[in-house]
Amino acid sequence: MNNINITLPDNSVKTFPEGITAQEVANSIGSRLARAVVVAKIDGVLKDLNYKIFKDSSLELFTGDSPEGHDTLLHSTAHLMAQAVKTLYPNAKFTIGPTIENGFYYDFDLDVSFSEDSLVLIENKMKELSKKNQEIFRYEVSASEAVSIFEKMGESYKVEIVGQINPEDTISLYKQSDFTDLCRGPHVSNTSKIKYFKLLSTSGAYWRGDEKNKMLQRIYGTVFSSKSLLKNHLRNLEEAKKRDHRKLGKELKLFSFDEEVGPGLPLWHPNGTILIEQLESLAKEMERKVGYEQVRTPHLTKGSLYDKSGHLDHYKDSMYPAMDVDGIEYYVKPMNCPHHHKIYSAFPRSYRDLPIRLSEYGTCYRYEKSGQLFGLMRVRSMQMNDAHIYCTKQSFKEEFLAVCNMYLYYFKIFGIEKYRMRLSLHSKDGLGEKYVNDPELWLETEQWVREALIEGKLEFEEVEGEAAFYGPKIDVQVWSAIGKEFTLATNQVDFAVPRKFGLSYKDENGKDRTPLCIHRAPLSTHERFIGFLIEHFGGDFPLWLAPVQVAILPISDKVLDYSNFICNELKSVGIRATLNNRSDKIGAKIRQAELEKINVMLIIGEKEVDEKMISVRRRFEGNTGTIGIDELKSELVKEIKNRSLAHRKENATTT
Repeated sequence: MNNINITLPDNSVKTFPEGITAQEVANSIGSRLARAVVVAKIDGVLKDLNYKIFKDSSLELFTGDSPEGHDTLLHSTAHLMAQAVKTLYPNAKFTIGPTIENGFYYDFDLDVSFSEDSLVLIENKMKELSKKNQEIFRYEVSASEAVSIFEKMGESYKVEIVGQINPEDTISLYKQSDFTDLCRGPHVSNTSKIKYFKLLSTSGAYWRGDEKNKMLQRIYGTVFSSKSLLKNHLRNLEEAKKRDHRKLGKELKLFSFDEEVGPGLPLWHPNGTILIEQLESLAKEMERKVGYEQVRTPHLTKGSLYDKSGHLDHYKDSMYPAMDVDGIEYYVKPMNCPHHHKIYSAFPRSYRDLPIRLSEYGTCYRYEKSGQLFGLMRVRSMQMNDAHIYCTKQSFKEEFLAVCNMYLYYFKIFGIEKYRMRLSLHSKDGLGEKYVNDPELWLETEQWVREALIEGKLEFEEVEGEAAFYGPKIDVQVWSAIGKEFTLATNQVDFAVPRKFGLSYKDENGKDRTPLCIHRAPLSTHERFIGFLIEHFGGDFPLWLAPVQVAILPISDKVLDYSNFICNELKSVGIRATLNNRSDKIGAKIRQAELEKINVMLIIGEKEVDEKMISVRRRFEGNTGTIGIDELKSELVKEIKNRSLAHRKENATTT
């Protein structure tokens, strides 16, 4: 038997007999690593631990607390759950079981409805199966062989999935005891490595997400590499339930949905409208400083415009059906960019005019399947702070980086401490269908974006196959105060559509050139961003953003005149104040203000009237003493103007 050399991450080289597995290499390094390792990367490709190595290779070993290891645990636990369900409910048919952020789910077709008791039963069976130390094996078969295997098992959904693959293609199956499932892998090598898991909830889900298909039952779960990590995650989930924007949106009277209006079409109440106004005010203030010009465009547009832009070819499934107006097809607009291109082309442009930055605060309409609608995060009617920047190739990097820095400016204002930028690239096999067919320009533009990010010292990762149809983009992920991840905003480059619209400018030599276009929406849609902010702040908005900034709480009717005077004084300098003139006792008024998450409470009694002073109570600080009205106005106006994050619960701004 020949020997092979294995190069480890520290560049050390170890010699082993050929055919050694990654698990055996881990065993040779130490017992602690041998127990903790769950997956390996061999020559840059993730593999199961029992994969045999027959040539000189590089090897990385990942424990369950690494991203690679955690994802492997999630995949493996989804299979363990499916095995438990099949053991308890032999007639159940299993469909798909992917991983999601910090979790997994599996969809089942069976007549019995899952309940909380069912989850306990299934979880206990999973623990039992885990303790059996079942070896997990990967084997490869042709797609036609896999169809035969699943037909014999009576798994019609798996037959349908595999039936869409070329019969001669090779696919991988995973087997543990008498349970077999379809999966790319990798998986852990033994069920004993799956210890710290929890089944979380059940819900309904249509097969393939299509409302025309059968409703299945979905079970959500999670797993971690240690008891402490699982416990911390479950604690965060409980906190997330309290912060759920759908729950707080109703309690704080921010927004609502109504069946007669239609699903995915939010109704903004006065308090929620204030949030939108404050976001728009912030954006307008920022954009004025850096040279944006505001425009307005109609909600309804001829279909020929979207045909020219390419949206009907690439985006029609997300648009509402056309309506016939005088024999001509019109659409409600899904986005603003074609209209902004028309504004650009309305006049001749010179290189001296560029960059031109057009900004719009408007409403767009996009079709989302009803099963995909989710509170404010996935809606059909959306307002946004949208803009398009028309620039030369020479100024592109500067403009693109300025947008990225605008994101960072906003993140600081809202106390967003953790974020990630993802450079979404095209894929070669999508050219001509999913993407504009210009491979050279794709590579060139992607390199410009890459260089801009590097020059700006911005950390980013690259993902192939996620670009917009007209160019590469930056997708921005952010994390809320309790560590919940959101996809928030995009910064996109468009090198294709300006040519379709015949957009041009005269260069310094009088020649016509096509500008580049940057699409950007740093505050996402108002719906999505406000949904994020509700959960990020837990409804305890900083003073400048809060719908009601100050509550005046008179102790008795005797002090109502002075209380009204205080309320009007605050309103005179733009402070959003409210007066609680109900006959409740002061304790009840304070509790009500606390429930409404009002930051500043002013307690007015006869002593305050006599001394012409005000007793101040802060939501998270209690009583802070007495102050005169002029000094109070000055302090509050300064705090609001600075958009301060002070005077808030500590965990509302830390991760």
